[in-house]
Amino acid sequence: MSYQITIEPLGQTVDIEDDQTILDACLRAGVWLPHACCHGLCATCKVQVVDGEIEHGAASPFALMDFERDERKCLACCATVQSDVTIEADIEEEPDAEIIPVRDFHGKVSRIETLTPTIRGIWVALDAPMHFQAGQYINIEIPTLGISRPFSIAGAPQADAQANTGEIELNVRIVPGGVGTAYLHERLQVGDAVTISGPYGRFFVRKSANLPLIFMAGGSGLSSPRSMVLDLLQSGCTLPMTLVYGQRVRAELYYHDEFVALAARYPNLHYVPALSDEPADSDWDGFRGFVHDAAKAHFGNDFRGHKAYLCGPPKMIDACISTLMQGQLFERDIYTEKFLSAADAQQVRSPLFRSL
Repeated sequence: MSYQITIEPLGQTVDIEDDQTILDACLRAGVWLPHACCHGLCATCKVQVVDGEIEHGAASPFALMDFERDERKCLACCATVQSDVTIEADIEEEPDAEIIPVRDFHGKVSRIETLTPTIRGIWVALDAPMHFQAGQYINIEIPTLGISRPFSIAGAPQADAQANTGEIELNVRIVPGGVGTAYLHERLQVGDAVTISGPYGRFFVRKSANLPLIFMAGGSGLSSPRSMVLDLLQSGCTLPMTLVYGQRVRAELYYHDEFVALAARYPNLHYVPALSDEPADSDWDGFRGFVHDAAKAHFGNDFRGHKAYLCGPPKMIDACISTLMQGQLFERDIYTEKFLSAADAQQVRSPLFRSL
């Protein structure tokens, strides 16, 4: 059976199946709702039910308190409907956001490369080209396990469209104890069939601001900033942009040579690699320390007049936010992307910064 959701203040109505979550129905209709963990744990997707009946699903009692349920609030990522429903959501207008409905794609693994000892590059040729904004991500189903995992798209939209092959690149870091990344690292082979849904996310460049850009990345969090930088350069953007990218040791610093070459070719691109745990006796002559320290040193602790885009582990992002704020760049000009595990989502989040 299907029902309808009316989303206020947009006044837009979308169809929803009785076993489909409110969030999934909206995203597949091209209506973006705020969300983060997608597991009923972080409360980012909390909405007000104005009319109709819903089932809360697996919403954590900490993310959705009993009094909030009594007030007819729900978490869109796990709530389903039992009738036609009207909801109110905190939806901000974004002039640079493209309206791209989420859809399912089928494909085959076309290439696999070992990028670092812990990061694998996986290329998937889809059954149709996926239109996406640089910085967005997909969910890939893990065969036999009945789960899906999110990964940012590491290539530029223009490159994928020009090739017209529908091939997308994912950079997957193996997570200790993670069943999804273990499968992708140890069992996935070239030629395997995969199912992907997307694109997801509101992590994209606010081009209309026309301000210099700072990209800060750690680990496999390079994927989104790489997509953004490649897209900007290929589209002829001449704004100053700086990529500050950190890893522990040189062996983990993937795509380093590519960015060195790009910075030599494009005078508006500055590349600042940083290693936090490189042996003291190595021949590394770049910055030694963390991403936020490298950015602070490069900009002289003055980030005014920029837009900053942060992608990486939660601790790295928190440190970068603090550094940017100390350098007089504030929330309205800072954008983040981090995938929350169940453990991350249950941690107390600072009231000083609203993660986007």
